[in-house]
Amino acid sequence: LVSIHCFPNGNGRHSRLMADIIISKVFEQRVFSWGGDNLSCETNAREIYLKAIKLADKGNYSALIKFSRT
Repeated sequence: LVSIHCFPNGNGRHSRLMADIIISKVFEQRVFSWGGDNLSCETNAREIYLKAIKLADKGNYSALIKFSRT
């Protein structure tokens, strides 16, 4: 969903919401914590998140999965 980039703003929030809905409703698992911080603001958590997203864009999902559960 993030790579589609269908909105001028809010693509990440939409993608995280959809991931939470899928993990909760389809797989009956607890939702992701997404670093436990506001990812819309310039924070250390956002920096880590963006690095993990860039790695995921290249096929390496481990950092993003780890971040989503911290």
